[in-house]
Amino acid sequence: MAIQHFPLKLVSRRMLAPTVGHYTFVRGDDQPLDFIPGQFIQVHFTYADGTATKRSYSLATIHDHALGPGEGVEIAVSYVTGGAATALFEGLDEGATVDASGPFGRFCLMPSDSNKRYLLIGTGTGVTPYRAMLPQLETQIRQRGVQVVLLFGARTPVELLYGDEFRAFADKHPNNFRFVPCLSRELPAADSAHAHSDVRHGYVQQFLAEFAPDAAHDIAYLCGNPNMVDACFESLKGYGLPVPQIRREKYVSSK
Repeated sequence: MAIQHFPLKLVSRRMLAPTVGHYTFVRGDDQPLDFIPGQFIQVHFTYADGTATKRSYSLATIHDHALGPGEGVEIAVSYVTGGAATALFEGLDEGATVDASGPFGRFCLMPSDSNKRYLLIGTGTGVTPYRAMLPQLETQIRQRGVQVVLLFGARTPVELLYGDEFRAFADKHPNNFRFVPCLSRELPAADSAHAHSDVRHGYVQQFLAEFAPDAAHDIAYLCGNPNMVDACFESLKGYGLPVPQIRREKYVSSK
């Protein structure tokens, strides 16, 4: 899959959480963006002094690759106070363009995987690639009965990015997909849509033991906060998972 440079034109945006926006683009050159779920793009821009810089964003796009590449290019953008990329995205009007390149990365489900279970672990915008993987996971559930556990770490219920979609997927596949929000600061209200039995109070790494990671059956994905990724990586190795069965992507926020 060739890496390309292309303009992205903003179609729409909405807030996923108080400090995270969901942006939908199309390519300004009218080409589709063919990518593998789990990959990311880079957005290129300049600082106020003219210095070139770039930021990486995992693709959140859900589309059926069997029908060919999709048109939309979707990403989740965390707003950082005083951040140059934040200023770029907050000031972007519909129809405006940004310069992008990609796709990049190997944080993907592998066609050769024969595991019985995926442990998908993410914090913050680190769940973005898992949203893009949902159609592939659905196929694997149907074709080989794979089990999936998504452990999603956030501080509060309003920060469960795409939480309604993950919960709906779990409801659709109750025997194969578990959505486990791990909330460190605030649990859902009793009448909240997220007030169900799989919510945990604490950090994702505290609950790994509950799912008994097993080298014979599991492949784990870790994406998001570097401290979480490192802690879970060490924990999973402690359970005997070999390094090739622990796939990692760290999100380092920069201004």
